[in-house]
Amino acid sequence: MLKWIKHSFIKSSGYSYTHLGRMFLRMFVGIMLMQVGVNQIYEFDTAASGYPSLFGLSPEGSLTGMIILEILCSFCIMVGFCTRIMIIPPFVAMVVAECFLLNHPEVVPDYMLTWSNPGYVPMLFMGIYFFLFLVGPGKISCDYFIALHFIHTDNKSEAVLEEV
Repeated sequence: MLKWIKHSFIKSSGYSYTHLGRMFLRMFVGIMLMQVGVNQIYEFDTAASGYPSLFGLSPEGSLTGMIILEILCSFCIMVGFCTRIMIIPPFVAMVVAECFLLNHPEVVPDYMLTWSNPGYVPMLFMGIYFFLFLVGPGKISCDYFIALHFIHTDNKSEAVLEEV
């Protein structure tokens, strides 16, 4: 029995599905942020009335920019296209959202994801984005296949990707 437990432990801790895990995390965070953008489209009038004006734009302009950013970047993150670049705008948006929530705790719009403290939602997104920025999109992504194309057109081996 002890031998079976050791064997099972070694097998379960030795095998990992890192690329599949990265794809799942990309899909998860992309769907979650896209859902926020779609909810803001449906509740645009309500959302715009309580939305802060950012970068000198009106609240409607700021909200429109955020919706475009959320949907475009979410889609690119989900398919793994320019992943590390597309993570930066939503990360910055979550930093701005966190700063806004910390400075205005009385403002909790209905369209936002909330639980006991709404400041946790931007922090959760920032943590996931930071992790994906560090580890990259993985081999199940458009980035990887584009890199393979570039490598093969230069007549190099795939080992070049492992060196990076």
